[in-house]
Amino acid sequence: MPALLAATDWSPLTLSLKVAFVATLLALLAGVALGWVFARKRFPGRTVLEAVLMLPLVLPPTVIGYAILVAAGRRSPLGAWLREHLDYSLIFNWHGAVIASAVVALPLVLKSASAAFAGVDRTLEQAAGTLGQSRFSTFVRVTLPLAWPGILAGTLLAFARAMGEFGASLMVAGSIPGQTQTLSMAIYDAVQAGHGDLALLLVIVTSALSIAILVASNRYLSLR
Repeated sequence: MPALLAATDWSPLTLSLKVAFVATLLALLAGVALGWVFARKRFPGRTVLEAVLMLPLVLPPTVIGYAILVAAGRRSPLGAWLREHLDYSLIFNWHGAVIASAVVALPLVLKSASAAFAGVDRTLEQAAGTLGQSRFSTFVRVTLPLAWPGILAGTLLAFARAMGEFGASLMVAGSIPGQTQTLSMAIYDAVQAGHGDLALLLVIVTSALSIAILVASNRYLSLR
């Protein structure tokens, strides 16, 4: 095992952490904003919109990957524009893995943020308003701190989900060693190549990281 540890290429792990961090940041920004809207606003089509945003929880990852290919692939209007004007392509790029991971992680942040904002005592916000605080100041100083434990718990789950993303990322970014090959893809490639010891080592590392994240998430959920 020590020899295997020394000989193992850990670039998939570092790439997975980088992809998961950026994807979770994107999911956090979008999830908090959308979570507040769904918790506080009522508008026509709200239920349908929320259902659409929650679809990545139930759809096969390959469907998510295909949707991204249709929306941003080289033959799509957006993909063609990016390639022509910026000489840039989301496909077979680690940025594509970030987008795929952010899409599948968003529902976890969204649901947690919506529930956390709904659980905030509105009288505290009203009291802040009577003391001369603006709506933005009230949100930053009162609403967000009260909702933060629930939001953070959902964010940790989203990070774990982004770390384990496979199907959508494989379709969009591929599995190019040293460039787009994440930890989950490295495990798949190791199994396909018959490298059982390497696959087992990577599975152990992935499982240990996931357990640590879930323990932290449960801890913050208990603070709600």
